Amino acid sequence: MELNSIKDAFDRVTKKQKLSCSKFQEVIDQIDQELEQALQKLQSANGLNSQLDYRSVLAELKIKLKGRAPLSQLESTQKEVNIAASKYPKLLEKSFNPDISKAYRNVELNTHTVNEIIASHLYRQGLFEVGDCFVEETEEPESAHAMKLLFQEMFQILDAMKCRNVQPALNWAVANSDKLNESGSDLLLKLHSLQFIEILQKQSRDEALQYARTYLSSFASDHMPEIQKLVICILWTGRLDRSPYAQLLSPTNWDKVAEELTRQFCNIQGQSCESPLTVTIAAGAQGLPPLLKFMNVMTGKKLEWQTMKQLPVPVELDKEFQFHSIFVCPVSKEQSTEDNPSMLMSCGHVLCKQSITKMSKNSTRTFKCPYCPSDIDATNCRQLYF
Repeated sequence: MELNSIKDAFDRVTKKQKLSCSKFQEVIDQIDQELEQALQKLQSANGLNSQLDYRSVLAELKIKLKGRAPLSQLESTQKEVNIAASKYPKLLEKSFNPDISKAYRNVELNTHTVNEIIASHLYRQGLFEVGDCFVEETEEPESAHAMKLLFQEMFQILDAMKCRNVQPALNWAVANSDKLNESGSDLLLKLHSLQFIEILQKQSRDEALQYARTYLSSFASDHMPEIQKLVICILWTGRLDRSPYAQLLSPTNWDKVAEELTRQFCNIQGQSCESPLTVTIAAGAQGLPPLLKFMNVMTGKKLEWQTMKQLPVPVELDKEFQFHSIFVCPVSKEQSTEDNPSMLMSCGHVLCKQSITKMSKNSTRTFKCPYCPSDIDATNCRQLYF
């Protein structure tokens, strides 16, 4: 959703408000100054012999205050604030259309699948008590309980890492080292590196050197520069924070390794790294505005929207929400569907089935490929699966 216009409008309101407050303060300071001067004149008239006329002082003060004309100075600035503030709610209402039901379609949902996704999301966030309550109320089977045990193990490892205890993570990584190697992850090395630095900081250099020989030497063939950097740190024992390798002490290193462990843990367990519920809501929020705009144009034709087999307008999503290949026929300019799949021709080029059917007159004759001069026989075309 485009928020720049809303931010600009908000900035205009705050700017007008600050100017108004500044003007208010300026007028108040001027009035205060005149009152102070008048008060000093009155206080200076000590004794009965004073010829000071109190009435003339007050009359002079009245004239000066009237000359300041505070109301006329403040009305214009306050009016500008009121105008800007009155426009802002209208822009919010326009940008954040509360009636999203316009884009709703009657879709049959698998209640069990939806409940499973919600329970999984709660367990992914570490909200185990809330997840248990949800599972109990929805009467979900044991599959939800298995999901809980899975993420409980992950959070136990992550909680230990927050306390600078890397041993549970190391135990898990060693047990799954083959799968980590298959995915090309160097998580085990990163965990040993954190442990090495902790030993170097808290214990002797001899123990750190022994740890390097025992656990880091096996990584030397593929990660020699990283191993060399760690071993050199032994020379800076007790003053590593003042060495060229002080970045190894940064807490962000622990955060990055924790994120890598979370990704690899989910990957090995066959789970997506991001919560499906989070991804669905984020993608939906991004795709909703063009659908709402389309429905505003199609007001009164909701039945047509309900019967459409594909989206009537292009909905552009960011790359993180694109999980499948999309093919658009270069002839019809339409996206392939189950009823109109992509077809591989004998020349190696691809068109949608309906385009091939139309160009071949229902497979009764050959036709020229739009990309090359090859003659194409529709009966020899094969469906292409991405």
